[in-house]
Amino acid sequence: MLIPQSRRSFMTKMAYASALGLGGFGFSNIGRTAGSAAGDAPPEITTVRVEMDPVICNAPQVFEELLRAEGFTDVRYIQLSQEHVQKADAVNMGPVTKMLADGEVDFARDFAATLILSLEAKAQVTILTGLHLGCFEVFAKNDIQKVSDLRGKTVGYGVGDKPLLTILANFIGLDPKEVNWYPAALTDPIEAFAAGKIDAYLFLPPALQEVKSRNIGHVLASQIVDRPWSQYYCCMLATRTEFARKYPVATKRVMRAVLKGADLCASEPKQTAERLVGRGSPRYDYALQMLNEVRFDVWRDYDPEDTVRFYSLRLQEVGEIRSSPQQIINNGTDWRFLNELKHELKV
Repeated sequence: MLIPQSRRSFMTKMAYASALGLGGFGFSNIGRTAGSAAGDAPPEITTVRVEMDPVICNAPQVFEELLRAEGFTDVRYIQLSQEHVQKADAVNMGPVTKMLADGEVDFARDFAATLILSLEAKAQVTILTGLHLGCFEVFAKNDIQKVSDLRGKTVGYGVGDKPLLTILANFIGLDPKEVNWYPAALTDPIEAFAAGKIDAYLFLPPALQEVKSRNIGHVLASQIVDRPWSQYYCCMLATRTEFARKYPVATKRVMRAVLKGADLCASEPKQTAERLVGRGSPRYDYALQMLNEVRFDVWRDYDPEDTVRFYSLRLQEVGEIRSSPQQIINNGTDWRFLNELKHELKV
């Protein structure tokens, strides 16, 4: 489903283009766009390591030219591996956030609830901004019509995804203990779902697009359209706490590059889809469908602190964390870079 931009989103995009010299900004201008338009000092460090993984909603991070325009001469993309997945599974942490917490990368995109769980575990990561919403949907067999119908059913989940399914069930009054949880990440989740080994599964791009194309089951819950989930970010950008402390100018410059990338995802979906295929996305049509569904145009409009508070409350309700939402916000977020960028852009 293609979700049209709001008038405010369109106008702020134009303001953003004007403020950063992005009039007519497109792929042909990426490498020529000055990263110092806001008058920042050069970055304190010129090497930056960015996490990459098969979940293609990380599209804003693939624009290496934008990072180089911000003064980073050594841009390293660190691929998520099966070894990372196994290490994260052993400590019940999302593999992307585990890479960040272990100091293997400097910046990473991950789901809000997963980042919050890492903060509860005292991981030294800092959430900087929201990136987009709409990247997950729960698919179920055709005879399962509502989330409460999952009582007694087998529900599969990927590494780091069970807390999300748990709070989704709890939110509508279904006791998570009444669900048979199946770690389908240990197999091929699409084939497990198609073969009837599991009754429902939370899919992310590009697997989500493949399930739709094969017409397997139906959407039971969607972060694209269903409230309250569609009112909050799914994925957020985070950094190593030490990196933000030691290199504040570099942190802000990386954020500027990633947010420019988010704007390109929204304004140039076809070219971005081609870029994702070059980065390993299995199919152009899957990438383009994802870019037309996931909301990359909301980083100006949504308050990332609201997202952290919302998911912290939900995780607290199911006993996944003991910290209060305010403690999570105080200890694990830093909005000053985002606020500075918004001030410069007059958002």
